[in-house]
Amino acid sequence: MKWYVIALFTFISTTIVPSASAYDYPFDNALEATVIGTPQKFKAELPKKTNRKDQRITIFPDRKFTTDVIVKRQLHYSVVKQKKAAPLIFSIAGTGAGHNSGKMKFLESAFSHAGFHVVSLSSPTYSNFIATASSTQVPGHLIHDSEDLYRVMETIYEQIKDSIDVTEFYITGYSLGGAQAAFVAKLDEEKQSFNFKKVLMINPPVNLFNSVTILDKMLEDNIPGGMDHFNDFFNELMSDFSNLYVEDETIKFDSDFLYRIYQAQNGKTNLSRISATIGLSFRLSSSSMIFTSDVVTNSGYIVPKNHVLRKTESTTDYFKVANRLGFNDYFYDLFLPYYSGLKDGVTDDSLMHDTSLNSIVNYLRASDKIAVVHNEDDIILAPGEIDFFRDTFKSRAHIYPTGGHCGNLAYKENVDYMINYFKN
Repeated sequence: MKWYVIALFTFISTTIVPSASAYDYPFDNALEATVIGTPQKFKAELPKKTNRKDQRITIFPDRKFTTDVIVKRQLHYSVVKQKKAAPLIFSIAGTGAGHNSGKMKFLESAFSHAGFHVVSLSSPTYSNFIATASSTQVPGHLIHDSEDLYRVMETIYEQIKDSIDVTEFYITGYSLGGAQAAFVAKLDEEKQSFNFKKVLMINPPVNLFNSVTILDKMLEDNIPGGMDHFNDFFNELMSDFSNLYVEDETIKFDSDFLYRIYQAQNGKTNLSRISATIGLSFRLSSSSMIFTSDVVTNSGYIVPKNHVLRKTESTTDYFKVANRLGFNDYFYDLFLPYYSGLKDGVTDDSLMHDTSLNSIVNYLRASDKIAVVHNEDDIILAPGEIDFFRDTFKSRAHIYPTGGHCGNLAYKENVDYMINYFKN
């Protein structure tokens, strides 16, 4: 059995922190941790169900939709309300993830079980957000995307405020959502709609461009024969997945199943294939983002300009093109031309700076209401970038020795820390 195939479908400090020997998260290899996550026996114990409600809201009432393919014309989000007064946590998803993705539901369960109201938001790079809530519909700019998130938060709270008793407001997010949480908090210093009292960044990138380049290269550098053999690699993964499903129709494609396969392999896993699978998971998320942005802006990048997609029309060929595009292609072909057209003097270097935490480092260094949890071996960080968090946040940085990228998000010790941060 090839467990890394299943992963495709389950994926995409100076304070005193645990030493490597004391921290019992079960995976020392960052790639394995990123893919497998946290097996059930190591997870925080939480209720199986939460009183979550999926909601929808209109952000731009006058927005026109020219295609039937983008069928969700309202922004989707979820909310869990406590029966009594409590703080409200806004939670932001990572790159390409929706409000109801696995990690978002887990955070929602953890925080609501701890007594908080929770509003879960999709990433601004998620298709539904791009179509319904993005002002530019060209996602990836941390400043503009965070302005969109803030508008969404204001609109949602206006919708729910009469049915919820909020004592104060907090904000969190994982991966890209973690970086956006900081930008949203900085914007709130000016607008003061929420006056956020606590902000928690979970495994954020330092520099978005660096991180997406790392993820792109994990795919491009690990496909046997290179990207010219992308279709062969993808088809092999699909075939392996189908074979596993036929062998056992009751298989649950969760972290427990992956963990059992990992144990059976005695750790003899193909790290190159794991890297390629992680890269492919990111590529599928980013290609969906690029395709959606192209369609709703009528840029003509993938779909011919002024061509109106219909529900009955096959989009397979368009997605084949999108899946061959890396974030670098998007950055230079769509992102840079768009933002350089909005303002004189915009360059690729200035955009890379604007999409990094370095652009707000003085705010992060001075704001004692912002903390970060991270992993020493996070795969989306360039060499030395973990030191940015130590140097910037000092005692507000809590860095674990292992866990890869968000692999230990559900680990009981991590969950205890996150809950205690908001409670105390």
